[in-house]
Amino acid sequence: MTDVVQHLKDLIRADGPVTVAEFMRIALTARGDSYYRSRDPLGAAGDFVTAPEVSQIFGELIGLWCADVWRQLGAPKKFALVELGPGRGTLMRDALRAARVVPGFLDSVSIVLVEVSEALRRVQRDTLPALPVHWRDRFDDIDDSHGPMIVVANEFFDALPVHQFVRTQAGWAERCVGVDAAGELMFGASAGGDAVVPDVLRDAAVGSIVEIAPARTAVAQVVGERIAASGGALLAIDYGFAGPAVGDTLQAVKAHRYVDVLADPGTADLTSHVDFTALGEALADSGARVCPLATQGDFLKALGASARVAALKVKASAAQAADLDAALHRLTDAQAMGSLFKVLCAVAPASVQPAGFSAS
Repeated sequence: MTDVVQHLKDLIRADGPVTVAEFMRIALTARGDSYYRSRDPLGAAGDFVTAPEVSQIFGELIGLWCADVWRQLGAPKKFALVELGPGRGTLMRDALRAARVVPGFLDSVSIVLVEVSEALRRVQRDTLPALPVHWRDRFDDIDDSHGPMIVVANEFFDALPVHQFVRTQAGWAERCVGVDAAGELMFGASAGGDAVVPDVLRDAAVGSIVEIAPARTAVAQVVGERIAASGGALLAIDYGFAGPAVGDTLQAVKAHRYVDVLADPGTADLTSHVDFTALGEALADSGARVCPLATQGDFLKALGASARVAALKVKASAAQAADLDAALHRLTDAQAMGSLFKVLCAVAPASVQPAGFSAS
């Protein structure tokens, strides 16, 4: 039994069942031995692979996208390029390498990485050794001195805690994690929840589950407020849907395989699908202009993913060319990451027209 599991069981025995959101928070970030704080989870030797690790073209295209937004903001002499949950720093490295072709961009940028994991910060320092990088634990910790802000969040919002509500015969109840008679973690439900579930879903069938993520909307709210006040953009890329909708999307991944969510918390990645409608509403309420939601495949194709792969293949070996084609397929095809992953963008001022999105 890991210390995280023991802590959860001790907490539940002392204070009663915890919400799914609190379970996720403890398992992922609350303790020094929680999942994200204690390890590098990425890559073949880790638990999962994100798009920047699939191919350099992902980060390169996002870097050029950021440079285009920067120019539309008037090419400010001082601005912040912020990444939420930057993983190994791969996306930022590839983005800056591509954006250096835009005169003045690198001279003006302040790089800020929002990262709670000391293990990943060490990897990020190795990935970005020659760059002045500022690290922060939370987005709220970034001060106003950097000027306008371009924020990139790739597979960040999916790992923020969600509350789950289950429809019972007596109404909606919040799903919780408790301890059974054998001393093992188990799902249960507590009274209440009707006031939280959106009206449009109130009459869902008994057994239905609805996920509500106030932690996500809170981050979106503060990011939107900063963008609206100082100018800039948020680019959020994640797997998810346009809600509201019913469904249990909570999942655990370990060694590139799905595992039982309750089996060994603290040693597996825990995520759930992002409700992009709720995220967009929080951003719009903050004063930012929200662009129509795009799929990752359409977004990358609009930015020139195919052309970039073709250019790289000119000097590639046959094996390298095959790898490039495979990576493009994985990132953009509807049967791979292309349609499951969505791209949400919010900008300010409203005159900014970010590449890859239809006019709103």
